[in-house]
Amino acid sequence: MKRTLVLHNDVREVPELTAWVDSIAEAGSLLPGLVMSLNLALEEAVTNVMLYAYPDGQEGLVEVAAVLEPGKLTFVVTDSGIPFDPTAAPEADTTLGVEERPIGGLGIFLVRTIMDIVTYERRDGKNILTLQKYV
Repeated sequence: MKRTLVLHNDVREVPELTAWVDSIAEAGSLLPGLVMSLNLALEEAVTNVMLYAYPDGQEGLVEVAAVLEPGKLTFVVTDSGIPFDPTAAPEADTTLGVEERPIGGLGIFLVRTIMDIVTYERRDGKNILTLQKYV
């Protein structure tokens, strides 16, 4: 099964993403705990694109494709915003206290923790973030 969702870079559209992920999970009979984790990872990845990929005030789109195969669910998040490789971000030091920890980095840490494979490429002027989970 393959499905695609296109959102504007507007965080008010995130509930649409959640409903979309839920519909894919239902079609694949995925367990509720897994669905919550998938929603968290996708919301984090897509929200970061919405907030940071496009310069202030510039409208843009975020495309999310999902492919559900036996044993594997793949999400591909694509945008034509500013080049940014979240997989190149250093690992967040979760041993530090909140006051000592630098701002940023926890989102990609969360995505890496939830998903089994996280890859990035820049192709044809687009950021392409691929997230895979074995189900």
